[in-house]
Amino acid sequence: MKRESFEDEEVAKLMNETFVSIKVDKEERPDIDSVYMDIARSMSGRGGWPLTILMTPEKMPFYAATYIPKSGKRGMTGLMELIPKIRKLWENDRERLVEKGKTVVESLKKDELGMEKELDSSILDDAFDHLSMTFDDEYGGFGNDQKFPSPQNFLFLLRYSEKEEKADEIVHKTLREMRKGGIYDHLGYGFHRYSTDRRWKLPHFEKMLYDQAMILMAYTEAWLSNPDSLYSKTVEEVVAYVDRNLRSESGGFFSSEDAESSGKEGAYYTWRKEEIEDLLGKESDLFVDLFNVEDKGNFREEASNEKTGENVLLLEKTIEDFAVEKDISAEKLRDKVERMKNKLLDERLKREKPDVDNKILTDWNSLMVAALSRAGFVFDEERYIDMAEETLSFILDEMVKNGELHHASIESEVSVKGGLDDHSFLIWALLRLYQSAFKPEYLKRAIDLTDTMMEYFWDEEKGGFFISRTDDDELPVNKKDVRDGAYPSGNSIALFDLVKLNQITGDEKYSEAVEKMIESFSGKISQNPAQFTMSMTALQSWWAGGKEVMIVGNEDEEMLDVLREQFSPNTVVIVKDEENSDELDKLLGFTSSMTKVDGKTTAYICEDFTCREPVTDIDEFESRLVEKD
Repeated sequence: MKRESFEDEEVAKLMNETFVSIKVDKEERPDIDSVYMDIARSMSGRGGWPLTILMTPEKMPFYAATYIPKSGKRGMTGLMELIPKIRKLWENDRERLVEKGKTVVESLKKDELGMEKELDSSILDDAFDHLSMTFDDEYGGFGNDQKFPSPQNFLFLLRYSEKEEKADEIVHKTLREMRKGGIYDHLGYGFHRYSTDRRWKLPHFEKMLYDQAMILMAYTEAWLSNPDSLYSKTVEEVVAYVDRNLRSESGGFFSSEDAESSGKEGAYYTWRKEEIEDLLGKESDLFVDLFNVEDKGNFREEASNEKTGENVLLLEKTIEDFAVEKDISAEKLRDKVERMKNKLLDERLKREKPDVDNKILTDWNSLMVAALSRAGFVFDEERYIDMAEETLSFILDEMVKNGELHHASIESEVSVKGGLDDHSFLIWALLRLYQSAFKPEYLKRAIDLTDTMMEYFWDEEKGGFFISRTDDDELPVNKKDVRDGAYPSGNSIALFDLVKLNQITGDEKYSEAVEKMIESFSGKISQNPAQFTMSMTALQSWWAGGKEVMIVGNEDEEMLDVLREQFSPNTVVIVKDEENSDELDKLLGFTSSMTKVDGKTTAYICEDFTCREPVTDIDEFESRLVEKD
């Protein structure tokens, strides 16, 4: 619509004569996008982007649509015909339009009230059953059409796999298929936004920061479940991609890379077979076979489904399986493939690159901090922790103005006060970084920011968090959204935060808030729990309980190495040493009684804040960790 209509003088003139025209960046104002997308679904039965809303000066919507062409075509009314009709209605029947807008808004307000329902751990079974039923056994993922990564599903399933082995199989099948497919950029790394087909072959080429973060988290945790070198390599490559392509000089991460370059979607990423043959010479046959390059191309134009002559690089088999099939050394094949990929990458770098959206968003950057922190601890990679700390410093230094967290920074100009996602995601980042770097300042920041989140967004009457501040009446409806989308909802992460803070601190105010949230969202969640998998992950942790591990002493690496190798997501770790003991004791209190035994590094392993006798022997420590609750 931008090229076809908004930049067209004829359309622009008509629009500006009739409306106060406002174009909203949905990523800069996710609250506006969320509310009016619900309005569009309520009015027309469907949503999507671009989203077009017509509303009264009081922001009461009376017309909603997605794409509207300049002129009518294929049965669609165009802007040139629609706008005069709307103007006539406004002049002659304004009262009816205003009343329609009020009715829509009141309907949404009623929907926000929801219904309460008793929840127990059977809701986790319901979520798994639905995911299992929609799982694509042949190609992984869910459903048989377009596929989105939805990494929060994997975080839930990895935890549920303790009860049901198939959950583990679903995760590993999907992650391997994604990594082989065209949704992954085999040359420059990183994942594209979604696959247009069930086989993960043909992507929509945009790359989003939030996808890289959540996928990074999923591959890290999957590696703990099954230490496959494909997973650790994927982690390395995704980190390399965001560091090279999305990281700003200031330490924050840009939002995305566009799908288009040279006026064409995918032009930067696709290859004609003859291009590859010219670049690789005699070695091209091997590369063409491995990466499924076809004479007529394997990339189809999405609208016509016709082959374009272009190829998306994708693997049908892993390099190891391909090596067995061809009876060659896997190590030699990997080295050869890396050399060939580098030749193609060097050539690709000469092409016109996709634009980078240089918005730096607090919520998405916080997801990346959380993911880097998790990967840094699991793989004992200090560089990842350093990146996480640098990005966190950027957020705390640049995105906080006059004591208030903000949402977006564009060319160093900070705009829009932070919403729920910014606060809850940053708390998650702080807690995750605390569990990786063990600096009490991160825990204190998380506790303080949670107090702020409760003050600004908490629904005192019903529980749960509004997406905008409780004193903000800018939008006609203040939602409490808990359903996950392409990434987790602000409320689901807030629930996760509160569960972890309760486990770390023992403060009852967090447990009370958790119970209130469960009660508030029980009706919505019970309708289709598979749409709320990040909440399911939080509820798993809440109902299962977990261990609290306190390590006292400076020589803690041996015990931390044991913890790194275990998939124990319900375990929280506190490290107390000579440098941080005063600050930690002041912050948590109960740690003051936990000291070294016989001058040795000592571990206290507790459940529900009841601790067994301290342990200094590494074998005994490991044995106690794996004991079932």
